Amino acid sequence: MSEKSRRTFLKVSGSLLGGVAVGSTVIAATATDRFIVDTRTTRRERVTAADLTVVHDLSEIDLLVVEATESELESLNAQYAPDSTYSLNRPLSDQPPSTAGAPSEPGYTYQWDKQAQNIPEAHEVTRGDGTRVTVIDTGVAAGHPDLEHAVNTDLSRNFTDDDYGAGGPYGGYHGTHVAGIIAANDQNDEGAVGTAPATDVVDCRVFSPGALASFADILAAIVYSVRIDADAANMSIGAYPVSREGYGQFYGEALSRVTTYANSQGTLLIAAAGNDSADLQRDGRLCGDFDDDGTEECISAVSLPNEAANVMSVSATGPVGYRWGDTGLEEETDSPAFYTNYGTNAINIAAPGGDADLAAIGTGVDWRFDLVFNTIAVPEYADDGTYTGASYGYDWHAGTSMACPQVVGAAALVKSQNPDFSAYQVRTTLERTAETVDEYDKAYYGSGFLNPAAAVDR
Repeated sequence: MSEKSRRTFLKVSGSLLGGVAVGSTVIAATATDRFIVDTRTTRRERVTAADLTVVHDLSEIDLLVVEATESELESLNAQYAPDSTYSLNRPLSDQPPSTAGAPSEPGYTYQWDKQAQNIPEAHEVTRGDGTRVTVIDTGVAAGHPDLEHAVNTDLSRNFTDDDYGAGGPYGGYHGTHVAGIIAANDQNDEGAVGTAPATDVVDCRVFSPGALASFADILAAIVYSVRIDADAANMSIGAYPVSREGYGQFYGEALSRVTTYANSQGTLLIAAAGNDSADLQRDGRLCGDFDDDGTEECISAVSLPNEAANVMSVSATGPVGYRWGDTGLEEETDSPAFYTNYGTNAINIAAPGGDADLAAIGTGVDWRFDLVFNTIAVPEYADDGTYTGASYGYDWHAGTSMACPQVVGAAALVKSQNPDFSAYQVRTTLERTAETVDEYDKAYYGSGFLNPAAAVDR
């Protein structure tokens, strides 16, 4: 694919890609009245005695998220950073969803991703019983007929400051698709199949409709995942490129602190690698107009959270030509998706996320079949713009956001079969049993192509 074609695809990727934002700086220290305070260097008692509003008390990792002014924090000699934002592309933001044409049962016919992973074979061993995963995302539609069996509404939480709750009947478009990939019901004679349909799904909503996610809210959602004994957390979110300098050092330390803590407590953190077509191994120094203010700068770049310590980073694969007719596949299901980030030591494992042939769009061929088919919730709004809920259906999307929950579902299967496994043992099991793909660059695969059936049949 030419560089021009790639840029065009990324520009319109809201219609194809879910997940990590592409092609721009999406985390920044912006003006805010919320700050993250390091209580390892600033006595917690001094902060709480200042009568500041505590938004999140993350005592497990020695952080407080407070509402304050910089002058108030400076008077306490506090080490702090302003809260910042993570971004996420809205799938199908510029065209109507294809629910009217989406098949019902058997949706599995369209799920090349589950077929490639031999999911029915894995289900002969376990369906993920006795496990729990969190979805840190836009929200999960607990009322969707393929998810109502799985979503734990009692434990679900809203980490934003809006009033829409979490684990409700509405849910978010992106988060519902992610949750379906993990846990869509395989025994209700309709819709799609999930990798671990018996797992307990907890909605940790960090995005408000149409808004960015707060970095502090994401930290809080990870800590909460540990508090409720989640076996894995899905993070189909991210930011790239992030500067390692300035406030970036603080954010990196805070993220490393929370990811190390989660791993030590048995919660495996799994993140999308990103959709920038970037070599993360060689992007240590980038120059450009990252703030769109006309000023060029150079930064020491990193992708977060997937490049943080103790996070499993997932790249995406996908076919080209699936169910197009008699022509056959042009690319196999384990071939790297052209948009996926990659890089030796930056990718831990590859999984189905979907691919696309740009030249096929608009020609009448079923190009969508190369994307990942699963559950969606379509947001609905009143005349005044108030978010009122969602309708349910199924749709195709592609992105490392879709690859990430494939690994989370597989982690639930491994944990179900091995309840005493640590997060490290679950991760190494998935990595050891991944398939080697010799014909492609190893920088795209890490340990290999995810194989859940092999992971539970050791």
